[in-house]
Amino acid sequence: MHAPRTRVQRRPVHGVLLLDKPLGLSSNQALQKAKWLLRAEKAGHTGTLDPLASGVLPLCFGAATKFSQLHLDADKTYETTVRLGQKTSTGDTEGNVVQTREVNCTPGQVVEVLDRFMGPISQVPPMHSALKKDGKALYEYARDGETVEREPRQVVIHDLELLDMRLQGNEPQLRLRVRCSKGTYIRTLGEDIGEALGCGGHLTHLRRIATGAFDESLCTTLQALEALEEGDRLALLRPVQTLLDGHTAVTLGTEDAGRFLSGLRRRGDWPDCELVAVYGPSLDDGASPALLGTAHVRAGELIPGRLLSPTDIRQIQETSPETAT
Repeated sequence: MHAPRTRVQRRPVHGVLLLDKPLGLSSNQALQKAKWLLRAEKAGHTGTLDPLASGVLPLCFGAATKFSQLHLDADKTYETTVRLGQKTSTGDTEGNVVQTREVNCTPGQVVEVLDRFMGPISQVPPMHSALKKDGKALYEYARDGETVEREPRQVVIHDLELLDMRLQGNEPQLRLRVRCSKGTYIRTLGEDIGEALGCGGHLTHLRRIATGAFDESLCTTLQALEALEEGDRLALLRPVQTLLDGHTAVTLGTEDAGRFLSGLRRRGDWPDCELVAVYGPSLDDGASPALLGTAHVRAGELIPGRLLSPTDIRQIQETSPETAT
């Protein structure tokens, strides 16, 4: 007979884990693994990475999930390799080669084409993507052999750096570093660059090296997380306010903090500001102020945005380690 499975006892966990997602796992699979290792009750991530991509994946636990949207909107930086001369059905190595062409471009033409893709550009989302049409993901249509019409979307390529170039030999390729706005499809960018060079192309490597202020040097792996004792795993969590980089801090007194948490506006001599992180008195004397939530200031009014619950605030102060951002 099989021994009964031990049920994992979940608990409140609040903070941000910067994960280096491995190849082969979906973002959700990586999230669920980390959630299990931390025994966390609630978790989410801040932007999907394909199974064939690796790199920076911020995971949000507990109260941090309330602010995950801020990093969905953050700029991203990738390093990628575009194999020239072959077009695949998916734009990467997962698909079948559907077209092969000679690579006759020169280094000068490569530089000129890359310059064309700098700044605002229009992209047609790939069929093999999680974008939904009529409530169904595009990749589901693709699996059924269907191609549906997709509206072009505007994205911004802030920087496109040529790291390496090989135009001769059996596997001509370009290695690129791309810093781009949210919603940019790097597979589509690789395919479009290949088409502009007259030879087609597909991605053979994709790694996200930064999202917003978080870069790969700050990340841990699932393997490293698994090897740690439970307390050391929790010590890797960064505070919830790590997600509020770029917000102006406002600290309220006890009475105003209570009213603010009830959703009431507060008046003060604050200048207008769209991004405000609001703090209140700590439960413990001498401890850091407690994060209450976000707000914006208009005409001297502090207007609540996303608020933490009193329970969240107490749990953060009682259970979360103080970790430098």
